[in-house]
Amino acid sequence: MADPVRAGNDPAPAGRRPVEPLTGDPAGGSTAAAATSAARGPAVDPVPVPLGPGTVTLSDRRTQRSWQVPLRRYLLDPVPVTQRRYAAVTGAMPSAVDDPDRPVDGVSWWDAVRFCNAYSRAAGLTPVYRIDGEDVSVAAGADGYRLPTEAEWEFACRAGSTGPRYGELAEIAWYRGNSGGHSHPVGTRSANAWGLSDLLGNVWEWCFDHYDPQVYGSYRVLRGGGWADEHWSCRASVRRRSHPTFRIDDVGFRLACSVPS
Repeated sequence: MADPVRAGNDPAPAGRRPVEPLTGDPAGGSTAAAATSAARGPAVDPVPVPLGPGTVTLSDRRTQRSWQVPLRRYLLDPVPVTQRRYAAVTGAMPSAVDDPDRPVDGVSWWDAVRFCNAYSRAAGLTPVYRIDGEDVSVAAGADGYRLPTEAEWEFACRAGSTGPRYGELAEIAWYRGNSGGHSHPVGTRSANAWGLSDLLGNVWEWCFDHYDPQVYGSYRVLRGGGWADEHWSCRASVRRRSHPTFRIDDVGFRLACSVPS
């Protein structure tokens, strides 16, 4: 059966396995008591990096289409959300391997959106997402955390570069050629020119956007490539799609935040 989450003509990587949600937690992980090991140690949150304004050109291999997106100022975390950080907020430990410093994986788009709201409340901020059943809208003027748009993600990934990557792949990313078949602690590969790490490799990252909703309905965009992927999937322009409920052991996310005009 074809991989339901692979976009364009890129072959699906071997070695990935779907992660089934564990019982006892709506976010797809174990209970707070079982998450103790992932939450142990000091929970030092990364300092978000200020980005923009600017313009980025997106392209889609399937449709052979390109389009420009103007961006306002925003903040983006320098690394993906870790297992420690996720467990400290949700009490859940959904990742395939327990390591507090690795990126959380096995999280759906819905899990990521709910985490953004929960983390915002914990920080005393106004949640960005209004959730009504299967409908999600963005609260105007909310100062909380959110997922980046794919335009924000690619702008951040490129960091002013114009090639397929912001550096030599083996130096900037954990991918099939050097990962050993698993994810690695965040921030252990070289950052790009703007101080952002793991935008390529380690785990794919959820973005807020739909992926061509006229064709794929509720499917959302994933970016960046993961530890199981070949080099051609770890490029700044590569887009992937997945159903928002799908969980797998090479998909995570990072946090963004809007900057008031």
